[in-house]
Amino acid sequence: MGHSYALTGNPNSGKTTIFNELTGSAQYVGNWSGVTVEKKEGFIKNSKINVVDLPGIYSMSSSSIDEVIALEYITEENPDGILNVVSASNLERNLYLTLQLMEMKVPVLMILNMMDELSRKNIKLDVDRLKEIFDIQIILTGQNDRKNLSRIKEIDLKGLKSNFARFSYFSKEIQDGIREIASHISLQTLTQYKADPQWLALKIMEGDNKIIEACCAKDAAIIEKAKAIRLIIEKSEGVEFSQLLAAQRYSYLGEIAGQVLIDADGNMDRESVSEKIDKIMTHRILAIPIFLGIMWTIYYITITGLGSKSIEVMEWLISDLFTGAVKALMVTMDVSTWLQSLVIDGVIGGVGAVLVFIPQIMILFFFISILEDSGYMARIAFVMDRIFKKFGLSGKSVIPMLVGSGCSVPGIMATRTLENERDRKLTILLTPFISCGAKMPVYLLFVSAFFAANSHWVVFSLYLLGIVTAMVSGVVLTKVRYKGVESDFILEMPPYRVPALKSVLLHMWDKGKDFLIRAGTIIFAASVIMWFAQSFDLSFQMVQDPSTSVLADFGRLVAPVFAPLGFGDWITSVAFITGFVAKEIVISTLSVLHGVSQGALGSSLTEFYTPLSAYSFMVFVLLASPCFAAISVMKRELGSWKETGFSILYQTGTAYLLSMAVYQIGSLFIK
Repeated sequence: MGHSYALTGNPNSGKTTIFNELTGSAQYVGNWSGVTVEKKEGFIKNSKINVVDLPGIYSMSSSSIDEVIALEYITEENPDGILNVVSASNLERNLYLTLQLMEMKVPVLMILNMMDELSRKNIKLDVDRLKEIFDIQIILTGQNDRKNLSRIKEIDLKGLKSNFARFSYFSKEIQDGIREIASHISLQTLTQYKADPQWLALKIMEGDNKIIEACCAKDAAIIEKAKAIRLIIEKSEGVEFSQLLAAQRYSYLGEIAGQVLIDADGNMDRESVSEKIDKIMTHRILAIPIFLGIMWTIYYITITGLGSKSIEVMEWLISDLFTGAVKALMVTMDVSTWLQSLVIDGVIGGVGAVLVFIPQIMILFFFISILEDSGYMARIAFVMDRIFKKFGLSGKSVIPMLVGSGCSVPGIMATRTLENERDRKLTILLTPFISCGAKMPVYLLFVSAFFAANSHWVVFSLYLLGIVTAMVSGVVLTKVRYKGVESDFILEMPPYRVPALKSVLLHMWDKGKDFLIRAGTIIFAASVIMWFAQSFDLSFQMVQDPSTSVLADFGRLVAPVFAPLGFGDWITSVAFITGFVAKEIVISTLSVLHGVSQGALGSSLTEFYTPLSAYSFMVFVLLASPCFAAISVMKRELGSWKETGFSILYQTGTAYLLSMAVYQIGSLFIK
């Protein structure tokens, strides 16, 4: 039977890249039990060793869902060992997590990453001394040299022992308190909760509610004793207990850094290349124009450049080659007319209308992955923090919104890192306003039909509109519903790196495969349902004209609601409703109901919309409540249908009002 290892590390330590390198394609994704937080695990290549990729964290506390997940997995699942990724370029900060892992007395193997960055600065690291201090094994690796990672298969972490002097860096009062509380922890507790008693004692003294509930909620005497010791120490030192622990740990780590880092030519105090680049990229005046310029370029290449060429190829493959072959085959087999219509108009027409845009979606995700791997995403968050604070938003809200530009689901899940409950709820509500990849096919369809000459500008304007709407909503909601003070924004700036092509492609595939899965499941099912609904009337008789179908009757019922937005036809109304299932279904719905292939859909739309009503349509798609998958995640993260219902109503109401404003005001100037 193989071993099971947990992979831990700080954000930006290279942990995800190392996980991908270790497991390759032998990995699978699910959710952690009880929470909508992604769980990645896989087997190390050519071995039976299972690796669980824990969320990136800075410490082993319980202040965020990420930290709770890591803490619970290590203490409750009891993995055979911990693979701790440490960035050599930010050693002292990364070793803080290592130190806490050593305090837990679990088997730890350190993966010292980014050694090449130290070499470029001509800074030497005394690895032997670091091994001696922590009494653990260390594997060295860098961006361009991963061969040492194969050694992990040769090391039995379960058998690793360390004589590291835990807690020796704490004051005598803290050490005495740990020993006293540990002596009162019962054997039954240790059997049920597999953790070291002295580490448990420290967490109880800290007042960690998760640990207290798990190991000694029924033992009031231990809790009161720990609280009394903590209060005595706080009164003596004049500082909160958690701050005191952090200060003493960092003081110790500062001494370690001084022993193991050797500055060969004074580079440690010299300005790094990243710092020089940041003088421009994070400049108070230039940063925003640079960011907007980068995003404009990405949309230009995605839509007008490479993307436009890919559309032509995909239309030929799906509309001409594949559809033609299937139709010819069914005619040869003398398949009934209604079944031909279901397959050609329903399935291929609906799913194919979305699949045409896959290359463009992949191109967009490719560039987003480059921004993430290069370290620029963190700079965007830093730059936008200055603006967001003026609108009542936390700087930490920037990260989920940036993640949400790929997909709202992981964007909403990323809010779990926000400790402030007010900030978290507000960010969950506002993140879907940022345009996600699922909405991109809708934009591409409409801009190619109505704004071909300026397609990238139009899509870029929608991206900006989403950001502005989120910021203005932040001001409104902080005054009427989510009152309070936003939390401080602390963000580690990773050094700039040249993205590794393999890593970028893996990230791109991770983001894009969900699009493909939805096309083969949800969109497929919706296309079939749409075909049946537009092919039969209320008496279940097949109709020749879709305008007499049961779907048309439903569409006409809700059409007056959308008339002020510039489109009062039943087909558009139905497309909006189906779009709440998945935004891509808007295209498949339009394709099925118009009875045309994707290649001819753009021309067909020009008979129903004007450029103004088309833009109004896209604004509504941009801002309206997200898909069912995102709504379900919102419910899980918010914890109540009341909050979720308010979010849906606010998002859809905002979409309706802004879309109506675009059309009604635009109509005054455009005849």
